[in-house]
Amino acid sequence: MSAILGISAFYHDAAAALVVDGEIVAAAQEERFTRKKHDPSFPAHAIEYCLQAGGLTADKLDYVAYYEKPLLKFDRLLETQLAAAPRGFRVFLQALPVWLKDKLFLQRELRSGPLKDYRRRFVFVEHHESHAASAFYPSPFDEAAILTIDGVGEWATASCGVGRGERIELQQELRYPHSLGLLYSAFTYFCGFRVNSGEYKLMGLAPYGKPIYAATIREKLLDLKEDGSFRLDLSYFDYWHGLRMTSRKFEQLFGGPPRPPESPLTQRECDLAASIQDVTEEIVLRMARQLQARTGMRHICLAGGVALNCVANGRLSREGPFERIWIQPAAGDAGGALGAAQFVNHQLLGETRKVRPEDSQQGSLLGPAFVEDEIRALLNRERATYHELSDDELCERVAGLLADEQVVGWCQGRMEFGPRALGSRSILGDPRSPKLQSVMNLKIKFRESFRPFAPAILEDAAADYFDARPQDLGPYMMTVVKVRPEHWRATPAGMLSEGLAAVHTPRSDVPAITHMDHSARVQTVDEQRHGRFWRLLDQFRNQTGCPVVINTSFNVRGEPIVCTPEDAWRCFAATNIDALVLERFLILRSEQQHIPQQVADGSVRQFAPD
Repeated sequence: MSAILGISAFYHDAAAALVVDGEIVAAAQEERFTRKKHDPSFPAHAIEYCLQAGGLTADKLDYVAYYEKPLLKFDRLLETQLAAAPRGFRVFLQALPVWLKDKLFLQRELRSGPLKDYRRRFVFVEHHESHAASAFYPSPFDEAAILTIDGVGEWATASCGVGRGERIELQQELRYPHSLGLLYSAFTYFCGFRVNSGEYKLMGLAPYGKPIYAATIREKLLDLKEDGSFRLDLSYFDYWHGLRMTSRKFEQLFGGPPRPPESPLTQRECDLAASIQDVTEEIVLRMARQLQARTGMRHICLAGGVALNCVANGRLSREGPFERIWIQPAAGDAGGALGAAQFVNHQLLGETRKVRPEDSQQGSLLGPAFVEDEIRALLNRERATYHELSDDELCERVAGLLADEQVVGWCQGRMEFGPRALGSRSILGDPRSPKLQSVMNLKIKFRESFRPFAPAILEDAAADYFDARPQDLGPYMMTVVKVRPEHWRATPAGMLSEGLAAVHTPRSDVPAITHMDHSARVQTVDEQRHGRFWRLLDQFRNQTGCPVVINTSFNVRGEPIVCTPEDAWRCFAATNIDALVLERFLILRSEQQHIPQQVADGSVRQFAPD
């Protein structure tokens, strides 16, 4: 038996993953245990969970793999900041204490806590090799092109190559400070959202605007080549030597200073979001076309933070040169932990790779699950009134609640690995309701009303609702496709003229999951992967004729997705969720004596800002 633990730490989204004899046994982000969103600290809790899930102790591990090379990254920090001297000196002084404490002496940190008994080697894998491994090895392809795009690893900001069998080979890279991820983050910052967590908000805002600045971005900010490579005009940016993302010159180009966080959105932000989204999609398409022309591959695998841009993924799937694409569900830094473990297993040790038609990611349901005795004890401690039901009774009751426009917190099975809720830690609703998008955003999620919700749909019904090939869809909610025109109630052109006010206009007969441009980020649900969640959707279809539900992450603004039943209960009690499902236990808000029946909208102040 070979047991390899992968770790990502000290940057965005620390995580751990365990691979045993080539099989993915467990993976989780540290934030789910510490309740600190995007927690970058050493993932002690995630490591403990992975070892427990594998029935191992640290001394039984064969290798521990880290997802990047710290010394090479420090080399980049030194070189770039010294090159920008004296302007970069302040940034260097800020970063140096963290490097001296944690990153330069990483092995000392790695040998502490849950790994104190580990005595074998540590393997340090380059950042984009970890991304590439996380994309290719779990994929359903014997061979494929590989494209990874993010902010920056050690030096690389994008890389491309091929995977065949047990081997991956990265052949080309784009280098810092020229970065598509950082370009997108610059606009995230300028539009008033938090870098490294607000990029998905910018993507969601884009359909409310027009790409009127796209030509300016192409002309002024970057020199874009036909193959997708580019150079940024660094005079518009401060991230490479300062403490801000954009410069005064950027502000002059786009009509004033950045939007202050939490201030009202204007049409400028909508149009900027649409413009940088348009440019991002073009760059991704150019990179993919060049890669296919050079390699001749039929399939492509993607990872890196930019691979979480599901709108660009949808366009690549529809318009790109590849027959099929597969995207690592935990495409950001968290997925690097899984990639590092798999890189050691296959690339370095040469272990045979098992390719499965449905992929090897197991629905990305790789986190902890909880037994019913634990849940019963929790509910009794909280003096909750609850119903313990059979599977059939539970799904029938919950489907009825959804049909009555009730909002349901759904916590069952193994927790998802990655940023998406995939039916294990989800908040569910009826997509036919014209009011639920605003209600769920403002009174339950405590977030901006423009934010779209994603649909989960029974796999056998997806073609009836969404204009996409089966290969454009999947269980990971990683691509955006269009709602079929026969379900529309308003045209996209008419909606666009309304701007942000269009959030209140029904777009289709499933308006709560239809975005401004009639798109949706779709998750397909099948019986083999999803079990009880599939049975719920099947029962909802039996009762309503609709095979779709709203599926959004079980959390509120500023908090990670819930992990434990205790997390789920706390979120239920502090929001306006109508019902809570913990495995086979159903808890109705209307029956509870010890939590408020309604929570004021101002409860957002109980939580940290996003």
